[in-house]
Amino acid sequence: MYVQELEPVADSLGLSALVAALPLVIVLVLLGGVRMKAHLAGLTGLLAAVLVAWLAYGMPLGQTASSAAQGAAFGLFPILWIVVNALWVYRMTVRTRHFDILRRSFGRLSDDPRIQALVVAFCFGALLEALAGFGAPVAICSVMLVALGFDLVRAAVVALVANTAPVAFGAMGTPVVTLAQVTGLPLDSVASVVGRQTPLLALVVPLVLVFLVDGRRGLRETWVPALVCGVAFAVAQFAASNYVSAQLADIGAALAGAGALVAVPHARVPAEESVRASVLTGTRSEDLDLDGSDPRGEVLRAYSPYALIVVIFSVAQIPAVKDWLAKATRTYDWPFLNVVDPQGDPVGGNVFTWPVVSTGGTLVLLAGILTAVVLGVHARVALREWAATVRELRFAILTVTSVLALAYVMNLSGQAATIGHFVAAAGAGLAFLSPVLGWFGVAVSGSDTSANALFGALQVTAARESGLSPELLAAANSSGGVLGKMISPQNLTIACAAVGLAGREGDLLRKVLPWSIGLLLVMCLIVVGQSSPVLGWMLP
Repeated sequence: MYVQELEPVADSLGLSALVAALPLVIVLVLLGGVRMKAHLAGLTGLLAAVLVAWLAYGMPLGQTASSAAQGAAFGLFPILWIVVNALWVYRMTVRTRHFDILRRSFGRLSDDPRIQALVVAFCFGALLEALAGFGAPVAICSVMLVALGFDLVRAAVVALVANTAPVAFGAMGTPVVTLAQVTGLPLDSVASVVGRQTPLLALVVPLVLVFLVDGRRGLRETWVPALVCGVAFAVAQFAASNYVSAQLADIGAALAGAGALVAVPHARVPAEESVRASVLTGTRSEDLDLDGSDPRGEVLRAYSPYALIVVIFSVAQIPAVKDWLAKATRTYDWPFLNVVDPQGDPVGGNVFTWPVVSTGGTLVLLAGILTAVVLGVHARVALREWAATVRELRFAILTVTSVLALAYVMNLSGQAATIGHFVAAAGAGLAFLSPVLGWFGVAVSGSDTSANALFGALQVTAARESGLSPELLAAANSSGGVLGKMISPQNLTIACAAVGLAGREGDLLRKVLPWSIGLLLVMCLIVVGQSSPVLGWMLP
């Protein structure tokens, strides 16, 4: 049995936290500063995490290796299982030329790339986040933007930044449901507070997106549709999370945002040629003929893959269907792993849960099989495309598995808990630092659900000790966490792999890091305000 320690270095929480943070700092420096390839940075960070766990925390090498293996397994399934199958669906639409029809359809809605970024990355991405999560929105939306003619780097950055506001309620509310489970707080209470924080991000993110696409000119010329889209999204997310259902918050918000955007006359005004020329690559003007028309049947077939994804995920959330799918879930005692927390209670990592059918990747696989039928892709060709997708993602697979292995070593050895307790000891500054803890957790794991599972209970304990609202700090963990997703090595790798920028994760990190930190600062100020009479009236 391995017992986690919180202060293994000189019996000092501060020094222990400094040592515990080394693996993540090394990964971020290698990516953003040294510009090392992501899979090499991930493997280096994993080695650092293993050494810290072994030398500083005294975790036996066998259990350390077993922790890393479980993290790698989680990286393969469900995370990469979703990404591979999502990109497989995309590859089949490209092969059959239906993706050209789809992008012409989006182009006719508006030929303004700034509006297209809002429709695809913000609204459609939120819908995919609501249904699937785990990297699928970044993978699919970035390639859709590229197909519309966006520069590769710009498409990836826009997709990453857009994948913020919906994350806390993504995958049918999984992050907030997990948060409620680990904290013991009522789901309605937690969801209602999160629903009074992340909608404020939704007001800002569309404005940030049009700025990323076209700078100050984009903000000056399209702030009205961007603001209308953000307001509609925010109001719907607030209303659904507080008065309807946390599981439906993002679906309602995505549809409301898209509907409002389409309804704004300014959003349908043709963009000036100078705007398109400065934003889009030359490939778009050659083969995106907006004046031509596609047969209605072919247009429906072009939309069918994504319609199938929406329908299948929606049906899978029907209680009777969900229970039936869950019967295939398998739970195993993970071998060579016996870890207890400082109080002597077994940690969840000792057990590995494998949702064989109910996981998002399997549902996307089913959508892909039906897509092959609808688009007329022969079974042999479909299999070849799936194998080609895996081959294309081989370095991304190595990166994601190494980063998740790093996260599991940090979690199970106690490194993450040390950092969490160090932040929680901030006293009067806890309200400000609470979102930072969630941000850190997502930056390490790439998952708001994982960050909530890791730090949710800690936030509640710290809140009660400091006299703050437990619901507020628990929600702040999730709301701050959504802003760490764009800098997570896992999601940077997914974005690069999707648009063909393998090895340039460091370039993306440098572009999105300022936005991640800037929006995190905004969220910290919101939580501080909500913990005081200034914005305390916002809480239920």
